[in-house]
Amino acid sequence: MQAKRSSRDTISDNCREGLFNRREMLRTAGGGIGMMALHSLLASEKRVQAASGTLSPKEPDFEPRAKRLIWLFMHGGPSHVDLWDPKPDLVKYSGKPLPDSFGEVMTRRKVAKNPLLAPIKPFRKRGESGLEVSDFLPHTGALVDDLCVIRSLHGDSVNHPQSVYQMNTGSILMGHPSVGSWVAYGLGSENADMPAFVVMPDPGGGIKGGPPAWGSGYLPATFQGTTMRAGKMPILNLNPPASISSQQQRATLDLVQSMNRRHLEARDRDDELAARISAYELAFRMQTAAPEIVDLTQETQETHAMYGLNDPQTRDFGERCLLARRMIERGVRFVQLYSGDTVGWDAHSDVTKNHTAYCRKTDQPVAALLKDLKQRGLLEDTLVVWCGEFGRMPMSEQGKGRDHNPWGYCGWLAGAGITGGRSYGATDAIGLRSVENKVHVNEFHATLLHLMGLDHESLTYFHNGLDERLTGPAEVKIVKGLLT
Repeated sequence: MQAKRSSRDTISDNCREGLFNRREMLRTAGGGIGMMALHSLLASEKRVQAASGTLSPKEPDFEPRAKRLIWLFMHGGPSHVDLWDPKPDLVKYSGKPLPDSFGEVMTRRKVAKNPLLAPIKPFRKRGESGLEVSDFLPHTGALVDDLCVIRSLHGDSVNHPQSVYQMNTGSILMGHPSVGSWVAYGLGSENADMPAFVVMPDPGGGIKGGPPAWGSGYLPATFQGTTMRAGKMPILNLNPPASISSQQQRATLDLVQSMNRRHLEARDRDDELAARISAYELAFRMQTAAPEIVDLTQETQETHAMYGLNDPQTRDFGERCLLARRMIERGVRFVQLYSGDTVGWDAHSDVTKNHTAYCRKTDQPVAALLKDLKQRGLLEDTLVVWCGEFGRMPMSEQGKGRDHNPWGYCGWLAGAGITGGRSYGATDAIGLRSVENKVHVNEFHATLLHLMGLDHESLTYFHNGLDERLTGPAEVKIVKGLLT
């Protein structure tokens, strides 16, 4: 196979063969230098636009399948072998040691030697497709014909913070921009009065790794996730004191902004200051927009019942799923909901107790969100993502629990033209490792960006001398099997 030759090699050959005189050589080389300069100017223009903190709508790289994305993040690591990945052999060999044929398996800090643990609840064929889903998820399982279940996800860390970062930012290290930040940077917002990227954490407590999971990293701060909640105060400290009128606040903001802009002009492209100026304006506009969005009294009682707002166990996640629908209706580009407090789905000691509680909280609201989006015609161009930072081991821990498993686990996609009623990829006979059509986290991210109309290779940001990107420096391919 002939090696690919560079333009420099061609110029050298032509000079040796007398095909170029000095003037021709300079003209040819100058064309390359011009292209380099053009690339630099275009990159600089994009950096200037980013530094200004603008959230105005931007054109995608190509026609998108999805105009917006809702990410349902199950923090703590839901057990794929108990929810989405039926394994008859795990039932057959339950209570027995892991066969030597599977090799050495490293869990968090030890070699796993515990006996295999059968799925907690039975799997049943659902929908017209007959795709099998656990009895843990009767509501979502009934909608399986709209889901593409990925059974071959895998990552690079067995620990929560690193895996949370990787699933959210593409890297196991803190400090990189989240997927939502990259989407906001690449596409902006369709609503000038709302952020492009909204996060609704679990009110029970923070996730392992904390807010950097939805941070903007080295992107301007404008693109970080804005945390919101239900109720009269969707954003803490957003509204001014009652003694200050809107006219007074507008005059104060105008004065501050004019001084900030003069300050910025003297400091060439100060990203943080530009982002702060933009944030002040956005916060002022959000004082009117945000309370209207979170006012669920505008919804019918039928909608409240569908999302489980009348049930104490489903109310919280139901409200946040309903808010997600209301936000994307109003132009918010990326909404991320977290299920699970600091511990969450982390079922080390008792899968039955843990997953019964969390499936009870989330199953009905998730199904309601999918049905609601579909009824309103929004599912056609909205991508819904369900996954955690990893799955669980097929072996037992403490008799009734399971340890972390990043080597093979599940998530699903719905909407945006994704063909439902099917699975993609596979783990081995007991759900330990991905073995067929493996989907690494970086490939997963590249595919999500592609569905949003963004080329993951060209969506870059210049930082510390490098053109950084969500999917990292290595070659990463889009998972075409998920796009059908």
